[in-house]
Amino acid sequence: MSADERTLRVYRDKVGDYADMVAGDRVDPALQAFMAALPVGADVLDLGCGPGHAAAQMRDKGFRVVAMDASPEMAALARKAYDLEVAVASFADLDAVAAFDGVWASFSLLHAPKSDMPGHLATINRALRPGGLLSLGLKTGTGEARDRLGRFYAYYEDAEITALLKAAGFAVSGRMTGADKGLDGTVAPWIVLSARA
Repeated sequence: MSADERTLRVYRDKVGDYADMVAGDRVDPALQAFMAALPVGADVLDLGCGPGHAAAQMRDKGFRVVAMDASPEMAALARKAYDLEVAVASFADLDAVAAFDGVWASFSLLHAPKSDMPGHLATINRALRPGGLLSLGLKTGTGEARDRLGRFYAYYEDAEITALLKAAGFAVSGRMTGADKGLDGTVAPWIVLSARA
């Protein structure tokens, strides 16, 4: 399935606002933990890289980073702001096999329908080398809905996403939880799971 057009339209119209919200001097503990758990010079995929701040941090730490995002505007911003090469592609376009030591999927797969999640997780597992690390950030809750801006979201409880990861061949090795204000101004709870292929 291709990316949701209404969601892409929001990111097109608010690309600068979103970049300002997620970038800046804020230290992301999940990203720091992800990088610390990878081998030196690891090959990493930033799946849904947005404006590129995380991909740039990983590159600057010496990792070989492949970045992709379904939004042409986000990809263009990442190229301009951080001199990154970014492929404009949806989750369904990922076809790599045993190519990465890590996949950083930070609050990107939450825009995919729940019915597509098992397939996406299996594809990510296939793209990872044996023992490779996935960091998966999602908003917690139940069901599917659109936010006040019109973006599509699939919400997951811990047990639900943990079961899906296990079914896709992953072993969950860690989790972080919290709550933050999103682009639509609403504070939402989240979970970031670390899982090994």
